[in-house]
Amino acid sequence: MTEGIRIDKFLWAVRLFKTRGLASEACDLEKVRMKDQPLKPSRNIHPGDEFTIRFGAFERSFKVVALVKNRQPASKVKDYCEETTSNETLDAMRTMMAQRAAWREPGLGRPTKKERRDLDEFMDWDDW
Repeated sequence: MTEGIRIDKFLWAVRLFKTRGLASEACDLEKVRMKDQPLKPSRNIHPGDEFTIRFGAFERSFKVVALVKNRQPASKVKDYCEETTSNETLDAMRTMMAQRAAWREPGLGRPTKKERRDLDEFMDWDDW
């Protein structure tokens, strides 16, 4: 059997996490699982292994196609990792992201450029 690679390094290399530290933290928080068992960051994975990652309210499933040690360009990720998440889950995730993008909770930082323009237009009393 092949040597394998640490799960945290693999998750970082295939761009599922922005940094290796975030991948390791997700493993420590038991968000990365294989066969319903949490994976430690040092766990070696091999081609053919399947794992799930919890992102918020959703779980995404992936299959290891090939091992890679260095971070890959986004265009080559599909050569190393295949997403096996159901279409229903992906559609629900897209819907939730669209809803979150359409509404920003009041008081959460500075307004966006569009919100600022709308506010300026509303507060402009010279047009009355």
